[in-house]
Amino acid sequence: QVELVESGGGLVQAGGSLRLSCVVFGTTSSIDAIVIGWYRQDSGKQRELVASISSRSTTTYADSVKGRFTISSDNAKNTVYLQMNSLKPEDTAVYYCYADVFGIGYWGRGTQVTVSS
Repeated sequence: QVELVESGGGLVQAGGSLRLSCVVFGTTSSIDAIVIGWYRQDSGKQRELVASISSRSTTTYADSVKGRFTISSDNAKNTVYLQMNSLKPEDTAVYYCYADVFGIGYWGRGTQVTVSS
């Protein structure tokens, strides 16, 4: 059973930085063989894709975070990171890690990010 565990959320002032981590447990494949994404959801809003990384380190970003957020992976640690810089109050949300493992989707429980103005 694949399990995703996020960490790194917290409270930060606008302009600050946080780094989120997502550790992938239970897969026999290297994480560079699966698609992993970071999503976020604020109360009353739909969950949205923030960034994703797939094979050969191909990355995608939402327009709202381009130039501020960076997704990366460490295959040896089965971990995907989301480095978030120049945070804005509108980045406040619960951030979820998602993995597509051979067509089956898995979600983490989320980590709260709160950006104060």
